[in-house]
Amino acid sequence: MGVRDIMLMKGIPASEGIELGKAYVLQEETDVDSGFQEYNGKHYELERFFKAIDEAKKQIRELKKKAQEELSEKDAMIFEAHLLILDDPEFLKMVERKIDEGKNVSVAVKESIRFFEEMLLGLNDEYMKERAVDVKDVGIRLIRILSGKSEPDLWNIPEDCVLVAKDLTPSQTAKMRKERIKAIVLEKGGKTSHAVIIARSFGIPLILGVKEATRMIKNGDLLIVDGNIGLVHVNPEKSVLENYRERIIDQYKERMELRDILHLETRTSDGRRIKLFANIGNLEELDIALKNNAEGIGLMRTEILFMNREKPPSEEEQFKFYRTVLERMRGKPVIIRTLDVGGDKIIPYLYAEIGKEENPFLGYRSIRLCLNRKDIFKTQLRALLRASIYGNLKIMFPMISCEEEVLKAKTILEECKEELRKEGISFDRNVKVGIMVETPAAALISDILAKEVDFFSIGTNDLIQYTLAVDRTNESVSYLYNPSHPAILRLIKMTIENAHKNGIEVGVCGEVASDENFVPKLIKLGVDELSVNPSKILVIKKKVLQTKSNEDIINM
Repeated sequence: MGVRDIMLMKGIPASEGIELGKAYVLQEETDVDSGFQEYNGKHYELERFFKAIDEAKKQIRELKKKAQEELSEKDAMIFEAHLLILDDPEFLKMVERKIDEGKNVSVAVKESIRFFEEMLLGLNDEYMKERAVDVKDVGIRLIRILSGKSEPDLWNIPEDCVLVAKDLTPSQTAKMRKERIKAIVLEKGGKTSHAVIIARSFGIPLILGVKEATRMIKNGDLLIVDGNIGLVHVNPEKSVLENYRERIIDQYKERMELRDILHLETRTSDGRRIKLFANIGNLEELDIALKNNAEGIGLMRTEILFMNREKPPSEEEQFKFYRTVLERMRGKPVIIRTLDVGGDKIIPYLYAEIGKEENPFLGYRSIRLCLNRKDIFKTQLRALLRASIYGNLKIMFPMISCEEEVLKAKTILEECKEELRKEGISFDRNVKVGIMVETPAAALISDILAKEVDFFSIGTNDLIQYTLAVDRTNESVSYLYNPSHPAILRLIKMTIENAHKNGIEVGVCGEVASDENFVPKLIKLGVDELSVNPSKILVIKKKVLQTKSNEDIINM
């Protein structure tokens, strides 16, 4: 091994941890086999196309079943989206049109898939951009079937390997043997991709955006993957290797220390009780929360139920999902947030409803949309109420800016209760209702709002953005995004004091609750509950145990 083989590659950290292993490079298979370029007439090419569609559906249904058995119902829904792509009239028409033009079926499929993939990548919405991988996944499957190639074997990969790939499709993620993978390095992908969610669930370090990784890294290269800061060391020098081996040992020791506090009650060093909950958006994150002994769910996002589909989920589908979460939490509190779309979370079948807005974060979103689309809102509320008898459910309304919104939402909830009563369907008649305090307006009238609800949850991400007029994703002004700004601290303190005067509790579910350095400030301000990233539960618990609640650490 020469000096030229030693490389340091950079990317975006997506799943924490440090691991060491030999590279297993997965080469992308998207090219049409040259032996299948010949055009054999429209009838023959169409026949091959529809046979490939049928075979692809068969394979995808098998993957869906595997995901249901080994992962979760939500993972299985990804493959339901793949089936919808195969039935999409626009896709089918485009392929047929290209075959009419005299193109071989493989070429027609590849060009059509590329068109829809590029269309999604061109949208000004991060989530929709990341859905391009689903379209590509379906395309790769069809082309592989048409060319008679078999799928890459991700089950019999070498033990203790580092998987290196351009990207991982949901199909590949479902089939990979996770216990053999030490870390993952990808050239592409997004932080909400299926691969990232699975990596976090299984504690596998993952780095995205490592340019030319599949070209520069060779099978068998020794890799150090630092998922904490996004570095990949290729064939590292002895000194670097020894340093990282020590860090991996330290990482293991730290994890063992955190396991020692797993069952300790969360109290400050001077005895004040702080409830420690988890933020989740899917069943994988619920698994992590349970593994880390979360006392409850402080924020369950429901948007993922509405994504990857052409119409809203039915009441029955939502009911089953909410029931699953509540049953698995076994009586621990579960705060489920009603649909929060708009802003950076655009859902295709609501595009016509939302339309193009100049300022989507200040527009028709969250509770504003739900109050207008009572059909969607009531379906969700009915499902939640029906599920409420299976656990300790609390319902939370997002993006509140005035008392009228709270009153309207509560009225619709009462309508749903009355409907269920008349239908003879059981539900918890005393289900608690709360709101997100994430606008300056809600914080400033928190004394009024506290009289209408059973709890507050402070969403610091939006509260900071709206109060300081700063887009934290804009590098030019991101330096102004400061959770410790006196204005933010005063709004949080005001909200907590007004809540306590009215006998209700306050949690914080924004990113600052998962920030070890900010947690002591939240405790000093009087917060009752912290709801954090599931993987950070024990880290934050350790910080709470070390914190004195009466220590003067805030400058307001």
